[in-house]
Amino acid sequence: MTRSTALHTDRYELTMLDAALRDGTATRRCVFEVFGRRLSGGRRFGVVAGTGRLLDAIQDFRFGDDELRFLRDNRIVDATTIDHLADYRFTGSVTGYREGEVYFPGSPLLTIEGTFADAVVLETLALSILNYDSAVATAAARMSVAAGDRPLAEMGSRRASEEAAVAAARAAYIAGFSATSNLEAGRRWGVPTMGTAAHAWTLLHDSEEDAFRSQIEALGTDTTLLIDTYDIAEGVRTAVRVAGTELGGVRIDSGDLPIVAGEVRALLDELGATRTRITVTSDLDEYALAALAASPVGSYGVGTSVATGSGVPTAGLVFKLVAREAADGSWVAVAKASTQKASHGGRKAAFRTLDQGTATSELIIVSDGFEELATAAEHPDARALQVALMVDGQADAAALGPSGVEAARAHHARVREELPVRALALSKADPALATEYREATPRG
Repeated sequence: MTRSTALHTDRYELTMLDAALRDGTATRRCVFEVFGRRLSGGRRFGVVAGTGRLLDAIQDFRFGDDELRFLRDNRIVDATTIDHLADYRFTGSVTGYREGEVYFPGSPLLTIEGTFADAVVLETLALSILNYDSAVATAAARMSVAAGDRPLAEMGSRRASEEAAVAAARAAYIAGFSATSNLEAGRRWGVPTMGTAAHAWTLLHDSEEDAFRSQIEALGTDTTLLIDTYDIAEGVRTAVRVAGTELGGVRIDSGDLPIVAGEVRALLDELGATRTRITVTSDLDEYALAALAASPVGSYGVGTSVATGSGVPTAGLVFKLVAREAADGSWVAVAKASTQKASHGGRKAAFRTLDQGTATSELIIVSDGFEELATAAEHPDARALQVALMVDGQADAAALGPSGVEAARAHHARVREELPVRALALSKADPALATEYREATPRG
């Protein structure tokens, strides 16, 4: 099997291509846009994630012998389309919000420009990556807000498919988590990894003390011992007896965590282990983290909730044609008018207006024409949100790989500081910033 993302798509994209090649519209230049009509789950802001993964996937969107044989054998498209796909390379351009950027309803997160044949086949690929990664990143950002300065570790691999687990670790790290338990995310994306021992380690040994002693001998006294396999108080006493008062940390994975954390802290202090950190895990989400804010906890591990978007497993993004070339070569803005699914046609330039460093609105400038997009100079009170991600089919290297992940993480930390305080609340509400559409001022 070849390395290809070409069949990570829906059949109708290829049947549209097949028909467009027949009627001559395949070569019409088009502008497609990825955006969300609303923020899923009553969230107050969203976080863009998956961009670097998508750029890689577009560059791997190739129809090799295996893919073409499948299409031919199943009579999905005709011979002319098979020949076209054999030579397919995306040669258009992609602009969009930087990975790690926050967004709001209507934000043009990604703009793909090229011929209809070039761009239409990327719909499912773009949405499957951006919808999942952005949902995880949005949930992770809320958890990061709730955790404050306390480190968060992502531990959700066993609650997602194997590739989604890697993507979730990457997205969570971008949005403020400090590490992951997933080694592939460490190898592929440079996300710091962590992990010590599960309950199975304690159960393997003849006694809890034997398990702790073996772990200390292997990993040193700075390790974290899991103390709730049997009796928590006795686990604390055993841990300090074995490791001494310089024990790095203990982990609690069960019980009424605010109460148990307080009891464990008191016992550790009584035993002289005043610098031993407490890590809590056990089905945490942003609300549980907020409830632990006053507890003597040093760090958190979050699994199921972050890998599933904390109950909102998709960002609800869509991929729509917003402008196309007419038969006479002019540009036409196009949009759906369907009830509750209407969209705004035209190419767009996006800005975030600011008042003394605090974001006040999402400003979208809409242009019917291809060359009339607004520039940052025309909006000095705002920050331009879009950057070039691909030019002539070549991805911006700065957005790729581990360095791209680090850049996205740093960007997210910066832009989250711009949000008004109301954006950081965890309750369901309207988006923290209103989206304002303006028509482009004609030039000339």
